[in-house]
Amino acid sequence: MQVENKEVIDLLDNEGKLTKPGFAKKLNYTYHRNAIKAPSLRIKEWDYYYLGNDKYGIALTIADNSYMALISASFLDFTKPKEKTTSVMKWLTFGKLHLPSTSTFGDTTYSDNRVNMRFINDGNQRKLFCDFKKFDGDKALFIDLTLSKDPEESMVIATPFKDKPLHFYYNQKINCLRAEGKVRYGDDVYTFEKENTFGVLDWGRGVWTYKNTWYWGSLSCEIDGEDFGFNIGYGFGDTSNASENMLFYKGKAHKLDQVSFNIPSKDGKDNFMEPWTFTSNDNRLNLTFTPIIDRYSNTDVLIIASCQHQVFGIFNGTAILDDGKEIKITNKIGFAEKVKNKW
Repeated sequence: MQVENKEVIDLLDNEGKLTKPGFAKKLNYTYHRNAIKAPSLRIKEWDYYYLGNDKYGIALTIADNSYMALISASFLDFTKPKEKTTSVMKWLTFGKLHLPSTSTFGDTTYSDNRVNMRFINDGNQRKLFCDFKKFDGDKALFIDLTLSKDPEESMVIATPFKDKPLHFYYNQKINCLRAEGKVRYGDDVYTFEKENTFGVLDWGRGVWTYKNTWYWGSLSCEIDGEDFGFNIGYGFGDTSNASENMLFYKGKAHKLDQVSFNIPSKDGKDNFMEPWTFTSNDNRLNLTFTPIIDRYSNTDVLIIASCQHQVFGIFNGTAILDDGKEIKITNKIGFAEKVKNKW
């Protein structure tokens, strides 16, 4: 079942429960942090951007997970290939970062003696700025990127958790963003042009359970002169009302049902750097994925643990839109990930 919400409604009712679990193609749910009735320790809010072309990529995160905040930047070089990620953690923030209650406007910012990161959104244009000292040894990372206007439709989902009526995941993925600007990594300067630089915003707000695993895949690109992308994923919460699987073409969203991530294994363990496949139960998505970089991190601090494999690579295959049109995907760079958290 795929339950679509086409009306603007409050995300939570007076008891702090989701009013209408399901999906939307626009930000139809209205989120208010003060409407949450669950313990504040479980509230998690983040903005994550990935932007890149066929040679280089940038990932930026500002997250307030209540008991800790994470500010992270990554630079990916697909020509080497290699990646560098540096993060700063702050404890017991409990909403002090004041992340916006909507993705349509408002600024997400963080600043200390080492890093100054700002996501500026005036409702018409998004600008991403980062000045990260000692990002890689003595090398600094400086980012100044301007994003194009958001496409008309995106993936929006309101997911409950079974047996936890006050827990929920509210998420928007805006694919097919275009970006332009400069990135300076040490003494090297990289120019990103909107003609070939694509990306996604992962905007998440919610109350999470302590232990969970998720799968997420994303592509934003141009095919035959038109913007195309997809968002696929699963692994947590009660998705009986909707999955988060969507195709995007010419700014419009096309809903998929269930998608499977077929990660190869070796000796009983995931073998992330071997080719993957992706299939959907409605036969509308059939992909192969050839990895280039595994952006891997494994954190285990007391009761907090996170094992992340965000794998960047090349997608090939086919996708079928709602009207039956087949899109052929040839050698397009995106990512797919598996993340296990105790948080």
